[in-house]
Amino acid sequence: MQRFKVLIVATCVSILAAGPVLAKRPTLGVTEFKNETSAGWWHGSVGWELSGMLANELASTGEFRVLERNKLESVLAEQDLGASGRVRQSTAAKIGKLTGAQYLIMGTVTSFEENTADTGGGISFGGFSIGGKKQDAYIAIDIRVVDSNTGEIDFARTVEGRSKSSGIRFGVNKGGFGGDLASQNKTPTGKAIRAAVMETTDYLACVMVYKDECRDDYRAKERHRRKRTKGSIDLD
Repeated sequence: MQRFKVLIVATCVSILAAGPVLAKRPTLGVTEFKNETSAGWWHGSVGWELSGMLANELASTGEFRVLERNKLESVLAEQDLGASGRVRQSTAAKIGKLTGAQYLIMGTVTSFEENTADTGGGISFGGFSIGGKKQDAYIAIDIRVVDSNTGEIDFARTVEGRSKSSGIRFGVNKGGFGGDLASQNKTPTGKAIRAAVMETTDYLACVMVYKDECRDDYRAKERHRRKRTKGSIDLD
């Protein structure tokens, strides 16, 4: 009997201890991504597809409560989110109340580069091609975390994704870039997008949940990114 009482007490203590942790999970809504590049793969519903990819990654961590897209769309369609990513003070509280989201995650693709180079030995005949190819892809996404009750940007960061592939390629020449985002799954572009989404998830978990020494790592990454960017710009 005594052991039974001890077990009950221990169980209650565990539940009480876990309760506050669960209650502190931030509730997020991921808005439609925007595009400021000339990326050929951006069309149709790609903005919402990227939003869904990030929402899935965030939910899979178990650290966030993530709202469904359909709950956000009807409210956000009536609100002015502004080009800067800031929600107007007059409507911010309404957004928070109607969506149930503490924070809105906004993403804008600000840079995309894709390079394809021959590595030699390629031949083409009858519309078919076989040969060596090297492909590199780079994407940069500006991420903003907006407090839906105040309209203030609590966190902001430029997240990058890179990937490359090389080797023998066999395919059909179609004379242009086509397909939708799903067609990029196994391409360097798709891998770069996925890398950026995963890096965004890790960053948000760091600054919004863990709030520990991982923030120093991201500060170092940001300094490195800014230094590399400045180095590539001709300031003269």
